[in-house]
Amino acid sequence: MASIFTKIINGEIPSYKIAEEEYFYAFLDINPNAPGHTLCIPKKEVDKLMDLDEDTYLGLMAFSRKVGRAIEKSVECKRVGLTVIGLEVPHVHVHLIPLNSMANATFQHKVQCSEQEFKEMAAKIRANM
Repeated sequence: MASIFTKIINGEIPSYKIAEEEYFYAFLDINPNAPGHTLCIPKKEVDKLMDLDEDTYLGLMAFSRKVGRAIEKSVECKRVGLTVIGLEVPHVHVHLIPLNSMANATFQHKVQCSEQEFKEMAAKIRANM
């Protein structure tokens, strides 16, 4: 059965798309730690980061860097943190989180964003890609 992320890639579930390349897709996390929290995923459905083939792994990191740099230009923050946990969805995903404090990185403090705020944030980050 396809993961929720594969369904997002296929357009079966809507997302606030940030960027898309042949093998990778980035979109806003709908339960963000901070405004601008973005997920970068390979289009190939693989459960664990360390199970990616080397080219996909390196490509995902390069893609995540591009997206992270756009987030830095778009969101007021001290830095953009990168984390890979992978327990919630069995599809590799890189979290890019605008950080102003360690609380932004804990996944215990979430922020609420309206649909309009998500749309505006996605457009702002895309404009800086």
